[in-house]
Amino acid sequence: MSERGSAAGPRFSVIVPVFKVQGFLRECLDSVLAQEFTDFELIAVDDCSPDRSGAVLDEYAALDSRVRVRHLPENTGPGPARNAGLARARGDYLLFLDSDDTLAPGALGALAARLAATGGPEILVFDYARTYWDGSTRRNALATLLDESGAPSFPLTERPRLLDLLQIVWNKAYRRDFVEKHGFTFPAGYYEDAPWTFCTLITAQRIAVLDRVCLHYRQRRQGGNILRTTSRRHFDVFDQYARVFDHLDAHPGLAHWRPHMFRKMVDHYLTVLDKPGRLPRGAGAEFFHRAARDYRLRLPAGFVRPPGVAGGKYALLARDAYPALAGLKAAGKVRRTVRRHAGKRIGQAKRKAVDLRYQALRRQPLDENLAVYSAYWNRLPACNPLAVYEKARELAPDVHGVWVVKKQLADAVPAGIDHVVLNSPRYWEVMARAKYLVNNVNFADNVVKREGQIHLQTHHGTPLKSMGTDQKRYPAAAKGMSFRKLLARADRWDFSLSANRHTTEQWERVYPCDFASLDAGYPRNDVYYRATAQDVLDLRERLGIAPGRTAVLYAPTMRDYQVGYVPRLGLERLSRALGENFVLLVRTHYFYDRDPGLQKLQERGALIDVSGHPAVEELCLAADALVTDYSSIMFDYANLDRPIITYADDWDTYVRSRGVTFDLLSGLPGDTPGAVATTEDELIEVFRSGRWDDERTTALRAAFRTRFCPWDDGHAAERVVRRVFLGQETVPQPLPQEQRTLAPSPRAAATAAGLIKLPLPRTAAHDEVRAAEATETSGGGGASGVERAG
Repeated sequence: MSERGSAAGPRFSVIVPVFKVQGFLRECLDSVLAQEFTDFELIAVDDCSPDRSGAVLDEYAALDSRVRVRHLPENTGPGPARNAGLARARGDYLLFLDSDDTLAPGALGALAARLAATGGPEILVFDYARTYWDGSTRRNALATLLDESGAPSFPLTERPRLLDLLQIVWNKAYRRDFVEKHGFTFPAGYYEDAPWTFCTLITAQRIAVLDRVCLHYRQRRQGGNILRTTSRRHFDVFDQYARVFDHLDAHPGLAHWRPHMFRKMVDHYLTVLDKPGRLPRGAGAEFFHRAARDYRLRLPAGFVRPPGVAGGKYALLARDAYPALAGLKAAGKVRRTVRRHAGKRIGQAKRKAVDLRYQALRRQPLDENLAVYSAYWNRLPACNPLAVYEKARELAPDVHGVWVVKKQLADAVPAGIDHVVLNSPRYWEVMARAKYLVNNVNFADNVVKREGQIHLQTHHGTPLKSMGTDQKRYPAAAKGMSFRKLLARADRWDFSLSANRHTTEQWERVYPCDFASLDAGYPRNDVYYRATAQDVLDLRERLGIAPGRTAVLYAPTMRDYQVGYVPRLGLERLSRALGENFVLLVRTHYFYDRDPGLQKLQERGALIDVSGHPAVEELCLAADALVTDYSSIMFDYANLDRPIITYADDWDTYVRSRGVTFDLLSGLPGDTPGAVATTEDELIEVFRSGRWDDERTTALRAAFRTRFCPWDDGHAAERVVRRVFLGQETVPQPLPQEQRTLAPSPRAAATAAGLIKLPLPRTAAHDEVRAAEATETSGGGGASGVERAG
């Protein structure tokens, strides 16, 4: 497609105001930068966003010269932020894109073609579609107003119904010289689109339309839209329409638009009044009286009210009769309720006695010093919740912690830990009355989040695989899931804990709920910075690992496309190939039952089955290296700065069936944590050649650690407890990586204790491996050459 821009600048300036959208921002920017039509500049304005949005913008600007970023020193709101972008725009036409919305593929090319076909109008109005969290879309209900038949361009007087389109700035392209000639700018405050939209439309002499969806308007489930918040800021709408009528006063030639603007003003006021939750309690009457004053002040001569209920509301405004409006709304609510429940059977099954008791308990006061913990669907205390629990006992000793466990596990809870059995009478009592709820998954659907309760979702891993609403695209992963229920559970979160920036962006995007991201690191990883050499040696002794042996932890994840545990690796062969100096620790995913085959291999001395070990963190401390596939254990193990080997024999299948958030096998720094093998033979070769721990894999591991372990420093649990339990807004910042003290490696711990000699230089160690291979080949022991070849 041909592209043209003026000598001074590009065809389009795409202006994007940015504030607290780190979970959606990449998708927005990518939708612009991936356009086939490339004659544009993207001006992104960081409106002093408190999250990482500004850093994401800088990242994109460093990679693409079309991206220009301005960081504002303080938060101003979308209107002034757009003005900041306007001041830097050089394009022939201006486009405004909200930072959680996206351009449709081919949008810029279609806009450029339509502008050329219509002779360069001052405004081009195009269509949009609403997009929802569940993947559904709905086109603008008034799309018929964008019929392209007739004159290529026209004044608004020929098609005044364009004013009935949503009062938004981002469904139009504006010629920059037209905007500059008339000095159009955005005001501050709520509803800043209204004066811009109406004043530009009624002023333009030539308007064109494009009957094509060029923009996807994201419908946020919660948060993200200030117009849905309860606030007195909704009173700003009066100032915005004052600006519209000031524009009419300053341009007498536009006086014929007064009846239209009056109707839009009144309809907008009534919308604010009708929308539940916008105005604070008790502010409705005040708002109505202000609206009635504007009605009488700006009523055009000869104005005819609309028919029906709407006309009745106009009449009430004219009389400033707020009590009558309140009665009308109440009557309408009753009618809607009757319709909603019509046809439903009145007699439904009575709630169980436990539900009635739970309801009664929820009417009792909250216990400000009670916290409920759970991990992995009510298994034994573990993971991030356990680390938070232990730190809370230290820093918030008045808060009593109670764990929820399954009945069959109750006897295995460690001594000194108070616990309740799931669905027992005391369980419902603590769930109803606890101030704090802490879990690394979700509590059951029938748990009701009370006002005043604080819910901390700690999660249990960094997401390589797709999660949340992204799973809708992968039937194997989404089988049997109700995404509405999933998001209803996530609606209960107050805090969502994150270990790195990648995770924060993913959680905010795939769980579109109104929680606060807690960028503190993972408390379960604190132990990697606090364990001593003796701790490491004691762990290895308990596991049966002899001093000097290299322990390799193999910890694969589950597969959604398979049923039950399916071994992906010949463990006995791998064990023999590694040789006597190595020992293989095998941990299957906790979703699977114990594998009897592993027990037999353990009895033959081929490996150590650690699937039932209660703390995976201890296994990581004891291991010299990790072999895994797509398990999130890799992100935690990276803290230890020890070799990570990726065994990905089914990468393509995994990507198609589950989806991933980045390319683990790319080999790029930050993506790949070390050596990669896609077959069993390759994995054996990785160890025999020494590639599992050479200079290249060490450099990859360092980049991976920098990306995914930015906040883990041994104090993550403290940051969480201070923020959530103690309410401290300012918590200790993570230490720089060079100032963190890591747990010593097993070899360093054993050397310091005099259990083994100093480690051989890397080249000498590799010589030993090659010598062992030669011995095997000559029949001196170990696996035969035929067996090694598979």
